[in-house]
Amino acid sequence: MTRGKFISLEGLDGAGKSTHLAWLTALLKQRGIDHVVSREPGGTPLGEKLRNLLLNEEMNLETEALLMFATRREHLAKVIEPALVAGQWVVCDRFTDATYGYQVGGRGLDLDKFNTLEQWVQGRADGVLQPDLTLLFDVPLEVSRARMANGRDLDRFEREQDAFFVRVRNAYHDRAAASGGRIKVIDATRTLDVIQDELAQIFAKLEHA
Repeated sequence: MTRGKFISLEGLDGAGKSTHLAWLTALLKQRGIDHVVSREPGGTPLGEKLRNLLLNEEMNLETEALLMFATRREHLAKVIEPALVAGQWVVCDRFTDATYGYQVGGRGLDLDKFNTLEQWVQGRADGVLQPDLTLLFDVPLEVSRARMANGRDLDRFEREQDAFFVRVRNAYHDRAAASGGRIKVIDATRTLDVIQDELAQIFAKLEHA
């Protein structure tokens, strides 16, 4: 059986991930591709409990990073890896690139510690498991802030200061530059139809890869 494809979506809150995730999953359905939609942190019953802690409880940076990778290990074991082996595609709202952006870039987690955790949790005989494609929806901070100004309660990440999100965005771009083309940076300030035309072209290349 052909292994499924793994797609992740990344970006600052307000970049449009949820909108584009819905569009992408509709496209997969239209194309008759069996798929699983998930998210991080979370994705499993245990992961969702840890997500609540991560988004709402103050904690040490290294505790935060360890919990992020703990939810990821459970997610990989229970959802992602079985789906890929079964030939299903996996579409995930955030994965390890988010940990690099938010914990390494935003909070200053030591890079060696991040690399060790990534290798431990995602390491395989043929290398570190990563998405086949990561879509990084990129918007300037002021656009993100404007789109988030809808009166809802913000979690402890969303309440961070502007300088934090500038570091996160810069880290995302650094990660993309070093990804060998795996991470596609999408200018998410454009209209939906223009963005989705670009996504359709990217998807077509992945489908036939």
